[in-house]
Amino acid sequence: MLKQSLLIAGLAASLMAGNVKMDLNAKYGANNFHTKGAVEFATLVKDYTKGSVNITVHPGSSLVKGNPLKAVKDGTVAMTDMFIPFTSGGGKVFGVSALPFIAQSYDDAFRLYQISKPEYEKTAKKWNQKFLYSVTWPASGFYSNKVLESFTDFKGIKTRTYDKNSAGFVNSAGGNAVALPWGEVYSALRTGMVNSVITSSSSGKDGKFWEVLNNFTKINYAYPLQAVTINLDYWNSLDKNQKDAVLKASAEIEKAQWAAVKIEDKNALDIMSKNSMKISEPSPKLQKQLNIIANNMLVKYLEDAKPEIKSIFEEYVSGSSEEIKTVFKKYRK
Repeated sequence: MLKQSLLIAGLAASLMAGNVKMDLNAKYGANNFHTKGAVEFATLVKDYTKGSVNITVHPGSSLVKGNPLKAVKDGTVAMTDMFIPFTSGGGKVFGVSALPFIAQSYDDAFRLYQISKPEYEKTAKKWNQKFLYSVTWPASGFYSNKVLESFTDFKGIKTRTYDKNSAGFVNSAGGNAVALPWGEVYSALRTGMVNSVITSSSSGKDGKFWEVLNNFTKINYAYPLQAVTINLDYWNSLDKNQKDAVLKASAEIEKAQWAAVKIEDKNALDIMSKNSMKISEPSPKLQKQLNIIANNMLVKYLEDAKPEIKSIFEEYVSGSSEEIKTVFKKYRK
């Protein structure tokens, strides 16, 4: 209660001064695609509020070392971005974007996000924060020192995974999932603690994985989301014009980043290829085997899902291509 009172008092003093200052914790480094988006968002907010709301972006998780949801809830930091599937406390709905092969393109991923967004907003509100915007990562694939053509090639592989879904996926394929913070991945690859990673082309480019691995298999595993939220006490301290400006900036940067992610993906693949990383498509045999795992994972995921989560998939499938509808029929068998 004391912490909350001090927070509100500080906000009131800031407003009386006619200038709101907030810090935004960005999980990844300054050159990361999502961090750059957060910086542009802050610029738009300052512009649209005529300088009355100033957001300072702090890259590299310099302000939050633990759970970002809790940090924003408690007012430890006013704003943060977060990797939704990996965020503890988000509940089952936060895992939607990380389910394998549910989305098969950026358009699919965006539509799934729009359908899921009301549940993300409800979850954020439970944690005393407002959901502002979210953008996908480039599709996840496998980094390794050999081409993965079937489950046989997964034997002996130690893969750094980013959430429960990806860990289950790797283990089911015959590999060994290893949970590691992003900051420890490169050194773990150097020492042999892991010898494979499942992540995006953007992360592989940022991490200079070509220095320790030589192959990227583009399985398009999932299109997981990165989101930005703001503490509700900070949000409620803003006047209507300021809120409208923040929402305008959120909508604008979300649209721009969803368009830019496709370019980011292509550029990342080009950079890795120029640095001798072999870029390969999954073999038909491997894709068929991986689809079976994905089928089993979705069935298990939906077994104890609440109606509001099941309805996300009902709406998503109803507006999907015949190919996705066929896939979901297989999921339900």
